[in-house]
Amino acid sequence: MPSHDLIIIGAGPGGYTAAIRAAQLGLNVACVEQVPALGGTCLRIGCIPSKAMLESSELYRESREKFAQHGIILPEVKLDLATMLRRKEQVVGILTKGVETLFKKNKITRYSGHGRITSPGKVAVESQTGKTELEAKNILIATGSKSAPLPGVNFDGDRIATSTEALSYSEVPGHLVVIGAGYIGLELGSVWRRLGSKVTVLEFLDRILPGMDDEIAAEAKKIFERQGLEFRLGAKVTAANVKGSQCVVEAAGMEPLTCDRILLCVGRIPNTDELGLEAVGLKLDEKGRIVVGNDFATPAPGVYAIGDVIRGPMLAHKAEEEGIACVERIVTGHGHVNYDAIPGVVYTQPEIGSVGKTEEQLKSENIPYRKGTFPMLANARARTLAQTEGKIKVLAHAKTDRILGVHILASHAGDLINEAAMAINFGASSEDLARTCHAHPTLGEALREAALAVDGRTINL
Repeated sequence: MPSHDLIIIGAGPGGYTAAIRAAQLGLNVACVEQVPALGGTCLRIGCIPSKAMLESSELYRESREKFAQHGIILPEVKLDLATMLRRKEQVVGILTKGVETLFKKNKITRYSGHGRITSPGKVAVESQTGKTELEAKNILIATGSKSAPLPGVNFDGDRIATSTEALSYSEVPGHLVVIGAGYIGLELGSVWRRLGSKVTVLEFLDRILPGMDDEIAAEAKKIFERQGLEFRLGAKVTAANVKGSQCVVEAAGMEPLTCDRILLCVGRIPNTDELGLEAVGLKLDEKGRIVVGNDFATPAPGVYAIGDVIRGPMLAHKAEEEGIACVERIVTGHGHVNYDAIPGVVYTQPEIGSVGKTEEQLKSENIPYRKGTFPMLANARARTLAQTEGKIKVLAHAKTDRILGVHILASHAGDLINEAAMAINFGASSEDLARTCHAHPTLGEALREAALAVDGRTINL
């Protein structure tokens, strides 16, 4: 029976990152993954392919709508969707092979098949070629998540499907209905709107982007509407079916919607199916998550869990940080994740970046705060890019001035938010950020101006 110091079940961002760090720390590491390509949902059918399609579709939109203002006059612009999809797959292929190379470099043993815990310290790997029994002192579960279903929505894996299928439509839908106005729905809705679809987004709540700062979400909705997305809020979807050559969506109090395709993206649920948790006495919480302590240890000795299968936001970079912290705790006794400094990004245009507390959270928790905002319209670099929509918002403690939250609606917000995350991680004040010299002209100057606005002393407004 092959023996290892650590067996990781799942080779997504959390699993493969944990494997590499554990190997760096001297452990004999095995990683079990049932899908041939490494990298998990994020790399294969999530974050990476969606960002490739977002980039390609935005270039297509800009070439049709924005190049002329730069003095670039093109002949008729045509869409070659097959080439666009092929490029997406090439990007994914390069990166999955990159993970394979990292496994070889760090001498990580990869087992192909479904991993299942059979008893303390034992994992069975089942594949089409047979069954392999493994043993290890420590087992780390990093199996990620899957798309959440919705009662009444009848999947057919094609016309009514999830983000996986929506990344590979062979033709542009005439009318796409998106159920859910969160990260995934807005990103993929944007992709197909740019490529020519009529897109209707149905959301159960009275707002888009649940959990994000209200002010930023409200402004983002106006921008997306100008881009052609149609929103129907307060829409409780009760049924979705394929009827003949079309799809029909039914929602309480609304006329049925007829469309060509339906994309369901109402969240994700932990992927804990057939992991053998009962073999070591583990039970799931009310949301189907594995319960862990601050050290990522489960109640079962030697069994740990990270990423989407435990509490917290379902984000690839959150899983990566937890993977590193977990194995560092196993080896050194130390490892920490600052959950107040985990950013989130929506890769629309403009992008939306967020880290720390929202204004609504501060109010509900009775935390005194001051707010500073700065419009991208007043930023010189945004002007030169012709990308002036949005704003940056900095929230700081009213007494200590410590930065509590930063929310960005702007081009390249996904890059800008990292500075804010570092500021929160190191306990910076808005004054610290305001006193930091930023290169000119850059979009980052708007973040500094928002920090200056906390004290009412913006320069360029």
